[in-house]
Amino acid sequence: MERKRTDCPALPPGWKKEEVIRKSGLSAGKSDVYYYSPTGKKFRSKPQLARYLGNTVDLACFDFRTGKMMPGKMQKNKQRFRHDPFSQAKGGKPDLNTALPIRQTASIFKQPVTKVTNHPGNKVKTDLQRATEQPRQLFWERRLRGLRSLDVTEQVLRTMDLPKGLQSVGPDSSDDTLLSAIASALHMSSAPITGQTSVAAEKNPAIWLNTSQPLCKAFVVTDEQIREQEMKVYQARRSLEEALMADSLARAAENTRGLFEGKTA
Repeated sequence: MERKRTDCPALPPGWKKEEVIRKSGLSAGKSDVYYYSPTGKKFRSKPQLARYLGNTVDLACFDFRTGKMMPGKMQKNKQRFRHDPFSQAKGGKPDLNTALPIRQTASIFKQPVTKVTNHPGNKVKTDLQRATEQPRQLFWERRLRGLRSLDVTEQVLRTMDLPKGLQSVGPDSSDDTLLSAIASALHMSSAPITGQTSVAAEKNPAIWLNTSQPLCKAFVVTDEQIREQEMKVYQARRSLEEALMADSLARAAENTRGLFEGKTA
């Protein structure tokens, strides 16, 4: 930075004005102005300077950047003060402006609102759960149509076979779409999955569709179906247990064979 310090004749003797010119950065070429008292105290702004000098020096027409007294600036301030309705109101002069005040910017603060009703005895019922619930798009499951899951060898995985009792509801619905809807409902919702219980949903699903339930007709899960599913889970766990046991025995046999070959060598 380049610093230039000179005497300031507009201030009492001994006062110095320093101009610091910036050499780098986005503000290169701009300058900062500081003033130093005879005792070496530094001032960065005109309000600091005015508080320090008090009534000893009139700084009304003092230009802080140039360090000079500019009477023309004081005349402009007086004219602006004369035509400013807010300044006239503060100075005691009557405000003869009859124009309505206009808000120049939008209010960012919460304003109190008074609600006036013709029937104060009426009560408004509010459902807090429904108020906090976010709207859902109808038939959003159709966006998943055509997607397939692949394994590590990029082979398409076999999809599940849905029971015959599950029938889809809605336009262009398929088993894949229904499977995605049921899986999403089981994952996202803690409520029971019952399907579309309204009969009108089959005639006009765009109006009577329950968005919290999958796109299928109402169904009932029987005890026999639950036992069959439990048996399938049990058999899958037994198969997994046998596979893990066989793998561990094969690893143990391989380790034993390696140790035996190492000793004979």
